Amino acid sequence: MRSLPLTRRAFLRSSAFTGVTLALSSSSGNATQAHSPSGATAAAWLNPPKRWKLEESSLICSADPKTDFWRKTFYGYITDNGHFYYRRASGDFTTTVKVSGQYQDLYDQAGLMVRVDAENWMKCGIEFVDSHQNMSIVYTRDFSSWVTGRLPDGTSSLWLKAVRKGPALDIFHSLDGRNFVESGVGYLSEAKSVMVGPMFAAPEGKGFEVRFDDWTLEPGS
Repeated sequence: MRSLPLTRRAFLRSSAFTGVTLALSSSSGNATQAHSPSGATAAAWLNPPKRWKLEESSLICSADPKTDFWRKTFYGYITDNGHFYYRRASGDFTTTVKVSGQYQDLYDQAGLMVRVDAENWMKCGIEFVDSHQNMSIVYTRDFSSWVTGRLPDGTSSLWLKAVRKGPALDIFHSLDGRNFVESGVGYLSEAKSVMVGPMFAAPEGKGFEVRFDDWTLEPGS
């Protein structure tokens, strides 16, 4: 895995559910489901972590240190070595997951990613900034654009929902798994087929434990 030529911390110091649940197989590392968007494939890893396991409907893993997804903006570097457990799907879809993590170091992060390629993707979820958990969304179309909002202190888990409708994504989060709040709408890509699934990374720290429960992927928006 690549190390960052200039970490975010160093730069700042120098300047500032409903749906069909995936049935996960621990022996093969693949995921199957009763219904899926057109063209959906079995699950696979982009940059698998050293430690991970599947237990029924849960993905339990540990982020490797010095991992991240980011392109150019503000910090001036490109890194694409974060962990991404994905299925490829075509057309409109809705994906949801419950995320629980032992966030401890600056920029520890876990959530969902929708990805076309290394230059075009969206990631959303919890990001640990200034000792607080934040709802974070990054859209990247060659250059990354990052927006955050502080979550209530003591948040133990966060439910995420990403809805694809044509080239657009509608992002939601929930503190209880029932009442979802819209977090943002953005343009991603006209590409028919995309990769979608859990994402996590530890840009600055030693790595951390994260758990994804009841990941779902349904056709339609």
